[in-house]
Amino acid sequence: MKPPFSIYRITKQRSDSLPLHSHQEGQLTYAASGMVQIHTDAGVWMVPPQLAAWVPPDLHHRLEIMTDAELWMVHWQPSAVRAWGRQVSLDRAFALWITPLLRSLLNEAVSTDLEAEKAELVVRLMLHELTAMEEAPTFLPLPTSPVGKCVADLALADHRNLLSLSEIASRSATSVRTVTRLFPLETGLTLKAWRQRARIVWAMEQLARGHAPSHVARQTGYASTAAFCSAFRQVTAMTPTAFMSRGAEVP
Repeated sequence: MKPPFSIYRITKQRSDSLPLHSHQEGQLTYAASGMVQIHTDAGVWMVPPQLAAWVPPDLHHRLEIMTDAELWMVHWQPSAVRAWGRQVSLDRAFALWITPLLRSLLNEAVSTDLEAEKAELVVRLMLHELTAMEEAPTFLPLPTSPVGKCVADLALADHRNLLSLSEIASRSATSVRTVTRLFPLETGLTLKAWRQRARIVWAMEQLARGHAPSHVARQTGYASTAAFCSAFRQVTAMTPTAFMSRGAEVP
């Protein structure tokens, strides 16, 4: 009989990856240092130290290591999720804001000398805590068709938003009309909204690396820091400074 939970503490170097895989356990991933991206068929989550990510059982996913990172992971058997979690659905992947309590629980969980009884209490409380946390808006849905993927690749490389819609369509060997119709169907967002979200998710990565909002505003092509802050708030409901302070709040 498998134990109800497993705890892992691993170190990865920049550009490492964990290839596409799935497992029967639910998984919480937290980068105590560094930054990772979690990819599924639906899209990608950027996970800096301000956040943790939940991957439900049996969901195919892969991890890309963006910087040298120390990863803290906890796996729960489905029976443990049902027994210990709150009555909240955990059947989809999401990112959540890390709180001082959740980080303290994770820190305690990865301690090498933790007794088995205490470890169970810690991971039970951790599971309860993560189901009560606010979801973080770092998910970028990705299109599934070849044309949509080509458009997305071009847009993702265009952090400064220099390419017009017609230029992107032309380089993707398609029409503006097709692109305009395709993105809402495949991502739930218009291409304009998707591009803004992609820029802000990229900006969050740069902020998490310690770059100043004024620098990131220039790198993302906004006319001013104020314009960048306004766009950032539209996507995340907070300012870039508030996002950065979230990481500072966690010891």
